[in-house]
Amino acid sequence: MSREMLINVAESEECRVAVVENGSLEELYVERASLGSHVGNIYKGRVVNIESGIQAAFIDYGVGKNGFLHISDLHPRYFSHARGGGHIESIGRRKALKERPPIQECLRKGHEIVVQVTKDGLKTKGATLSTYIALPGKYLVMMPWMRKNGVSHKIEDEDERKRLRQILEESDPPKGRGFIIRTAGEGCSKRDIQNDLRYLKRLWRAIEKRIETEGAPGELYQESDLVIRALRDVFTSIISKIVCDSENVVRKIRDFFSIATPRVKKKITYYDGKVPLFHKYRIEEEIAKVQSRKVQLKSGGSIIIEQTEALVSIDVNSGRYRKQKNAEQTAYESNVEAAVEIARQLRLRDLGGLIICDFIDMRDANHRKGVEKAFRMAIRTDRARSRVLGISRFGVVEMTRQRMRPSLQSSTYLACPNCGGTGFVKSHESMAIEIIRQLNLSASKDQIKRIELFVSPEVADYLQNIKRAALAQIEQLSDKRVIIHSAPEYCGEKHDMVCYNDRGSAVKL
Repeated sequence: MSREMLINVAESEECRVAVVENGSLEELYVERASLGSHVGNIYKGRVVNIESGIQAAFIDYGVGKNGFLHISDLHPRYFSHARGGGHIESIGRRKALKERPPIQECLRKGHEIVVQVTKDGLKTKGATLSTYIALPGKYLVMMPWMRKNGVSHKIEDEDERKRLRQILEESDPPKGRGFIIRTAGEGCSKRDIQNDLRYLKRLWRAIEKRIETEGAPGELYQESDLVIRALRDVFTSIISKIVCDSENVVRKIRDFFSIATPRVKKKITYYDGKVPLFHKYRIEEEIAKVQSRKVQLKSGGSIIIEQTEALVSIDVNSGRYRKQKNAEQTAYESNVEAAVEIARQLRLRDLGGLIICDFIDMRDANHRKGVEKAFRMAIRTDRARSRVLGISRFGVVEMTRQRMRPSLQSSTYLACPNCGGTGFVKSHESMAIEIIRQLNLSASKDQIKRIELFVSPEVADYLQNIKRAALAQIEQLSDKRVIIHSAPEYCGEKHDMVCYNDRGSAVKL
């Protein structure tokens, strides 16, 4: 298995990181300078409003739009002393919602509070904040004001889990801080963990000093850029090569690894070919497919992905796949292939929230279990947290996936100004019928003497030819003049109607 990481930063406005396995794009991360993410940043904020009805507070943390802090993300150190204030929680054992005091007893307007952004704002929504601070290193995550240590659930080998716990305990982690060994820590040495531990201790000391001296609102810690985050969070020992098309970034990568894992520096390669890096590895073609709503499967089937405000719907179609004579077997094999591809598309498009997957109907209960198992196995490699429910008799799987930032589609595309993002516009005939109705209404007003209509050239042509008789009838019966202007800048359903009285003044309908 050949797994490579490609880093494209030749264009300063955009940074792209791709993970390729045997020529297939498996992971894609895109960050634009104009749309920088705040996830992971730590701020000293000020409470500006408390909404007891939804048990949440809105925090001004200095970026313009207030952040959202729910009571479930409020650390017990902010609870009143009568209700357990100052309590240091254990990792993985947060106080249940019913055991927490009302948020209005914990916070007051104007209070200063240390928060971390866990999810970027989406459209009109502000960012989601938490007071449970998490500082990630290469192998460890430090959680201040917590106690006990943990190991990532994705490390399943029990002997390895015990070994890592023992190394961490022997490394004398500071009290009053919890640590989680990340998935990347699997197989690492004691020296690696101790180096990471020293780095995180130095980092937190620097942040503590800023907490004492900085005013609110203000930034205390800024998360690393996409390249460093990818090296820290995505890079693993199974990646055989890192290829980057910028000399400056290559130097930065080598500096990072010289501190974290010096033995990895030999895997870094600078690409200076004339053909752009992503074209060389045929990644641009894969990215173009990611932007499409329809994804073809190798067997001839396809999946259709639709994003809505409330959820993401994914529909599986068998298409031309007819390998098996048995329809049940055909559905099963199509669904298994689709399950693997759906998991890949969720990672590539960074889709989050509620997701509904509609597989092809299967009658055999064992087949339904087989598709569900294949889907769960494929989703395990995803770094985002997800929860998958069992497959129903109708072949529907419901799941939720952690949304860390806006999806690739919403950060790359703008909604069409003609259709408003629906993908549909009214036909010329429908627009003409609607305009005739509006003309009849306007012509019925006594004060109106002249009506001027501005429409697209296509609609103007339809009105002046197919609907010429209807327009003439309106003018004759109402004794009003109707003038149609063909406006090239008007597209789709856009149109304007301006009415004038006998003095030539515009009349508002």
